[in-house]
Amino acid sequence: METEVKLTKLAGCAGCGAKVGAGTLSRLLEGFQTHCDPRLIVGYDKSDDASVYVLDENTALVQTTDFFPPIVDDPFLYGQIAAANALSDIYSMGGEPKLALNILCLPEKMDPSAVQEILRGGYAKAYEAGAIITGGHTIYGSEPIYGLAVSGFVRPDRVLTNSGAKPGDVLLLTKPLGIGILTTAAKAELVTRPLLEKVNRQMAALNKTARDIMVNYPVHSCTDITGFGLLGHSYEMAQGSSCTLHLFTSQIPFHKEAYELAEMGFIPAGAYRNREYAEAGIQASGNVSRAMLDICYDPQTSGGLLIALPESAAKACLSRLQDAAPGAAMIGYVSEPDTAAVMME
Repeated sequence: METEVKLTKLAGCAGCGAKVGAGTLSRLLEGFQTHCDPRLIVGYDKSDDASVYVLDENTALVQTTDFFPPIVDDPFLYGQIAAANALSDIYSMGGEPKLALNILCLPEKMDPSAVQEILRGGYAKAYEAGAIITGGHTIYGSEPIYGLAVSGFVRPDRVLTNSGAKPGDVLLLTKPLGIGILTTAAKAELVTRPLLEKVNRQMAALNKTARDIMVNYPVHSCTDITGFGLLGHSYEMAQGSSCTLHLFTSQIPFHKEAYELAEMGFIPAGAYRNREYAEAGIQASGNVSRAMLDICYDPQTSGGLLIALPESAAKACLSRLQDAAPGAAMIGYVSEPDTAAVMME
């Protein structure tokens, strides 16, 4: 569905590129008084994808929220992408989403049919995930914003966090990078329609299948690659796990057109925020180009899962992942702490 006023023209930032930088977030939350509860096994202090609260020995509640301005002009597709992105946090924790609430902000003069299409897109993606949207909250504002607050469930002994990687683990990535760069260039009409359609399909794709596959293997750690980019999220995994992550840039999947655009300087503002946050912990060898670094700092919207698991299980897991997501790849490994949190070669 095309809109008379392009949705992306109504937003100052697009998708997860609108995300506040991780360093800024940590400073904003410093010193707050909070309650302690032994049942809360993952909270905001962990820099993880969602919170986890143990209900009983068999069930833990996983909660998250995510929302952003339009990253595409088609309102139905925008709703799908925003919903898939929010649902991804549950999948990255090893959970299954069950309930969701709409979060919607819209300009007062926005076409009601476009608003309905945004919501329809969210409902369609939630239905695909097996989750139920039970309500939500809508306000008026200067630009459209849509997303979900999602609740899901996981067994307490099967929770996956971004701080469980172990030396000897292999790192798998399930979706190619370059989304932020390509959607930035698309605003300047520098991306072909076939490529843009490919990117849109990738953003709208749930991480459900990847989650359903990985839980059959002894995964130690997982996170989804979204607003902080591959390097921002890898940096957090390395810090939380007290390990070093080694990334092979020759094996990292990315859209080749994004590399060409990065060389031309089409870099979203979020990539610079990610660089400012993580670069002190990143060490890149001399043969890693600036464009490749930009791709790895690039904020992803509804990106793939970064999975750390033992080498003995990695090949079988990757084979199954590639059957469902041909772009999935082995991109590195985990070691004892080295001279940097993340080392690229």
